[in-house]
Amino acid sequence: MSVNANNPSRPSYVLGIDYGTLSGRAVVVRVSDGAEMGSAVHAYTHAVIDDRLPGTGAPLPPDWALQHPGDWLDVIRRAVPEAVAAAGIDPAAVIGIGTDFTASTCLPARADGTPLCLLPELASRPHAWPKLWKHHAAQSQADRINALAHERGEDWIARYGGLISSEWQYAKALQVLEEDPDTYRRTDRWIEAADWIVWQLTGVETRNTCTAGYKGIHQNGGYPATGYLATLNPGFADFAQTRLEHPLSPLGGRAGGLTAAAAAWTGLPEGIAVAVGNVDAHVTAPAARSAGAGELLAVMGTSTCHILNGEKVAEVPGMCGVVDGGVVDGLWGYEAGQSGVGDIFGWFVEHGVPPVYHAQAAAEDISVHELLSRLAADQPVGGHGLVALDWWNGNRSVLVDHRLSGVLVGATLSTRPPEIYRALLESTAFGTRVIVEAFENAGVPVTRFTAAGGLTKNPLLMQIYADVLRRPLSVAASEQAPALGSAIHAAVAAGAYGSVLAAAEVMGRVHEDQYLPDTARADAYDRLFAEYRALHDLLGGEHKGVLHRLRELRNETGTPVAN
Repeated sequence: MSVNANNPSRPSYVLGIDYGTLSGRAVVVRVSDGAEMGSAVHAYTHAVIDDRLPGTGAPLPPDWALQHPGDWLDVIRRAVPEAVAAAGIDPAAVIGIGTDFTASTCLPARADGTPLCLLPELASRPHAWPKLWKHHAAQSQADRINALAHERGEDWIARYGGLISSEWQYAKALQVLEEDPDTYRRTDRWIEAADWIVWQLTGVETRNTCTAGYKGIHQNGGYPATGYLATLNPGFADFAQTRLEHPLSPLGGRAGGLTAAAAAWTGLPEGIAVAVGNVDAHVTAPAARSAGAGELLAVMGTSTCHILNGEKVAEVPGMCGVVDGGVVDGLWGYEAGQSGVGDIFGWFVEHGVPPVYHAQAAAEDISVHELLSRLAADQPVGGHGLVALDWWNGNRSVLVDHRLSGVLVGATLSTRPPEIYRALLESTAFGTRVIVEAFENAGVPVTRFTAAGGLTKNPLLMQIYADVLRRPLSVAASEQAPALGSAIHAAVAAGAYGSVLAAAEVMGRVHEDQYLPDTARADAYDRLFAEYRALHDLLGGEHKGVLHRLRELRNETGTPVAN
């Protein structure tokens, strides 16, 4: 299908669908210039399943996080038609759909793509359900995966900073095998949600190079060897061969055409192009015009994913992975991340802020986040006397340890909520600085820093990042940058542009150097960062056992989380 994207007499449009942690959003984008014509958001009915299973009410152990695949389909059925209606366009003018997903969010399925959790006989089994990226109950499996890889000298382990995360595919699948072998036996395909949703749209199974490379340990043309997997567990020997193996499709490629059933769900023409699946952070880089060598993009939401392209491959301690063409063709795509950012701020507002602040925010018709940010904004750097570690949801980079937990140091009886809130904001900026320094110390330059995602709406947070990093901070112009990135890939899949980078030049948008560092504040933050780094290295190194033992004690009690 060839499309003239610049023919004003016959405008064409694409749909970008971004699957987040709590909702999915669809955006209609004009192909000729990237203008966002209309959008809609659908909140997942089941949100994050981390307490009890739907239907049966069976309690879940600590550190579990699941999702319902029906929620993902509802985004297609509801958000897409609503976005098209909001855009006021003829659905026949839509030429393609692109999707992105949180990752690693993966699920066990039958050979025809049916999720095991939708089978009545398996609905009561937790391991039959999709495991969300923030499912951290497979840390012990991840520890064994890492230890054995180093013991055997597996060459792929260096491509992941020396450590495979419990958030990725292998630890989660191994947990299923060892805790529910019957469900594992029934698993014909172990698949990322990014690929599963494309399967539902096209009727054809595909596997994308991005999730395979970063989450599926696909390096140098293959997956880990059968002998390695068998040593982990004899029943795991054929995991890659039977449940993962499939030809990989390039980013921006055409996965297939929209099926008649999916056309009926969406109201869009049958047969239009559906782009190969992608990850929410990686797909955002072209939307923010941050896909060149040395350009680091921080996609900031419930968590933060750091995407950086480089001209060569390097071993960066604690990175999430490096994949040839993992973001755009022709460059090595690096990934790192923080597994809790917006979630940390949300947790504190929900559980740590007294009612008087909520009442004041309501009276002023603003959010509690806005109120706390305003109250904290005028405080001098270090004036609260606090430093926090951003590990409330574990550490993804550079320690890759999800048994670590949040830390707040320096609180006194005079400490107030706005001060703690600011310390939490600062902690995430410090965590990002650790990641940036890890890249540069390994010889991977960071020449430009761009932020995208919902948290960019907080000016205090953005200024803190600019000051802590001592760098100008550019901001993606689109409030729905991942969805715009998916739309860009859809335009390429539909034939409107020859490459993702060519489409990004026309359809992507960014506010260059929107926040500039202040020298005095940056100097003060250097002192505060030194304390963060000392605490980071102490509790993430020699004395990490303190946090591990506290986590183990909590898990051993089996006490439900208090609401």
